Amino acid sequence: MLRKGITGSFGAAIHGLNTPQLTDGVINRSKRMMLDTLGVGLIGTRTDVFKKALAYSKLFRSDEMSRVWGQTELSLPPPYAAFVNGIAVHSMDFDDTWHPATHPSGAVLPALLALAKTLPRPPSGLDLLLAFNVGIEVQGRLMRFSREAYSIPERFHPPSVVGVMGSAAASAKLLGLSPAQCAHALAIAASSAGAPLANAATQTKPLHVGNAARRGLEAAQLARMGLEGNPDILDVSGGFGVYYKDYGPSAMEGSSSTDFRWILEDQDVAFKRIPAHLGMHWAVDAALAARAKLVAAVGNFDLGRVRKVTLRVPPSKYVNCAFPATEHQARHSFQFNASSALLDNKVTVSSFSRAHVDRPALKELLSKVQVETPGDNPPSFDQMYCEVEIETAQGQSHAARCDTFYGHWRKPLSQEDLVEKFSVNASSVLCTEGVEGVIDVVGNIESVRECSILNAYLSMTSGHFLPRAQEIKHAEK
Repeated sequence: MLRKGITGSFGAAIHGLNTPQLTDGVINRSKRMMLDTLGVGLIGTRTDVFKKALAYSKLFRSDEMSRVWGQTELSLPPPYAAFVNGIAVHSMDFDDTWHPATHPSGAVLPALLALAKTLPRPPSGLDLLLAFNVGIEVQGRLMRFSREAYSIPERFHPPSVVGVMGSAAASAKLLGLSPAQCAHALAIAASSAGAPLANAATQTKPLHVGNAARRGLEAAQLARMGLEGNPDILDVSGGFGVYYKDYGPSAMEGSSSTDFRWILEDQDVAFKRIPAHLGMHWAVDAALAARAKLVAAVGNFDLGRVRKVTLRVPPSKYVNCAFPATEHQARHSFQFNASSALLDNKVTVSSFSRAHVDRPALKELLSKVQVETPGDNPPSFDQMYCEVEIETAQGQSHAARCDTFYGHWRKPLSQEDLVEKFSVNASSVLCTEGVEGVIDVVGNIESVRECSILNAYLSMTSGHFLPRAQEIKHAEK
């Protein structure tokens, strides 16, 4: 029986939300999120952390198997497929970011695609779209229970907390669980939530997203089997409230409410142009603008002329890394990203390779960087800025400030640039037919008969052509 209260309202909403409530705006935004997530997940299958997680996950077998993205003939038990694909999505810190701060898609989409192939009735693209948005919505609602969540995190990595709940909600929706089972799925998932921020800037951070995808899927499956948790998990401070100092939960309206409005309708996500922590985008854009001013004044960028570089950024210890020694530390370093932009006039995927990180010229420039944290620069992705000032040995100063980078929800990537990002990332793994197939299926996902068709395209690696590719293409709609 479904208990009344906040947890009960979430269970009822997860069960009751339906496709007619998906607005054109939400459909468009969530399709962009899906495409970007698949692209960064595909390029993420080339990383060391993905390969290590995959080697571990191959130890497990089950009667039900789901595809691993970017692998021609490799399947794993659904929870482990969700695990490794979720890790791939966050392995380069290239995935979307929301406000309040979390990476919403990486915990949800891998779980749903892993689950889809196992269901007796193949879910349609519209089924996938609805379940995906339910998982995103639950994360957004939970983060709004706390003002603390609006700031750059200090204690735990948000996807490990709200992501596992979103995965559980989305999986419960795709499984067609009852309202009470949906509530229990959230309760079960809450006991798998949490990961300390101390593991940011390490190979373990991507596991936060992989674990969220896997544990949320498992929570929904356990709830379907009758396992129960605390039916008031969201209502009490000793439940989900343990993660926030100022926890203030509220009920979630559902399908019977005329007032229901998706959070995604009003709050878009940020899409990254570089594979690094979101804050680095402000630093890179400010550094590029300051560099352009210097070059305009003196003709070129000469490291020998630089006396000091000052970065004015918000206070955040885990992205303040003066001399990163690994690619993961580099992805979380204001100093590294600004210095790379100044030296190379760009920051790309290769900027975080060992060869680039270890360059003597980069280390020399890093030794000239100082960080300031002005009082008017809050640690919030919605309010922060970055200013870069270059002082030369000749006494000149060239400064630039970035308040909103291109890709932020206030200045969203164009559809053309989003598709280009996907194509570049995906083509590092997939053949042309695979890349174009994913773009086509996601672009028309609401009309696709079986959403698991995505998994076929995600397995069409370079140099490999599925014999049924053309047949698949005709069966999409």
